[in-house]
Amino acid sequence: MNSAKYSTHLGLIGMAALWGASWPWGRVVAQAMPPLAAASLRFLLASAVLLLWLGHSGRMGRLWHLAWRQWLGLAAASAVGVLGYSLFFLLALKTVPAGKAAMVVALNPVLTMLFAVLLFRERINLPIFLGLGLAVGGALYALSGGHWSWGPGSAAGAGEWLLLGCAACWVGYTLLGRLVLTSIDPLSTTAATASMGALLLLVASLLVEGPAAWAGLVHVRAEVWLSLVALALGATALAYAWYLKGVQELGAGAAAAYMSLVPLFGMLLSSLWLAEPVTASLLRGGGAAIAGMLLMNAGRMRLAQRPKRMAPGSARTG
Repeated sequence: MNSAKYSTHLGLIGMAALWGASWPWGRVVAQAMPPLAAASLRFLLASAVLLLWLGHSGRMGRLWHLAWRQWLGLAAASAVGVLGYSLFFLLALKTVPAGKAAMVVALNPVLTMLFAVLLFRERINLPIFLGLGLAVGGALYALSGGHWSWGPGSAAGAGEWLLLGCAACWVGYTLLGRLVLTSIDPLSTTAATASMGALLLLVASLLVEGPAAWAGLVHVRAEVWLSLVALALGATALAYAWYLKGVQELGAGAAAAYMSLVPLFGMLLSSLWLAEPVTASLLRGGGAAIAGMLLMNAGRMRLAQRPKRMAPGSARTG
């Protein structure tokens, strides 16, 4: 492995660590700040960095030449992936331990793949099918506290259901992004959706929480502000930069495989920073979910390596 590829793999590990750390950081922020105000501040900071990055790359001018349908797609992706996801994320972390909440990441690629198969007729094979079941079962087992049922007898409460809202919003954002990315590059899409989402969150915060919520931010502790800045610059802007480099250098499938590390980092960092207990159900469910994601990625790699079938009547030449 040459030094460039080595640094790319290290960057993807850093991306997974930052996304894993976003759960304990979010837990700290959710306990001390109004959720909409905190989310709007996070994305205002992140969008400022992303827009500077976009301007430095020379692609800022492309945004002003987008058609109204493209802006409509960006607005829909922003409403689901930024406004909706951020609200579910912070409300859930008010009651759910960060390490346990990180398990919902295992559902994101699973549900995305499921809907991609149903809506876009993507191919699926046995490893992907088995991985889907293992990841879903493991994540739900961990989130419910070791129960297969989400009814009254389980440990799943309102916070766990809000986490499922996170997963649903991420799937919606990914599927909408798939449509938008047919005509807009990834950096422009991310910068635009982050900026529009920041404005949506700001308006929602002022309407729902009121100016008093913002006035109260002056009393927030310094460690909470540090967690918020880490969420904005680390888990949003920097992690995206490393992920984008991984997609460019290694391909989307190889880069996405590192998502399987996010729940692991989430559990470890939550235990280290917040002294959260790592329960047996969390370890069992988390292990199954991670194994399921790895199996899905192996199935994707097998499909990618399979030669395309030749059309009937065609012949090789040369």
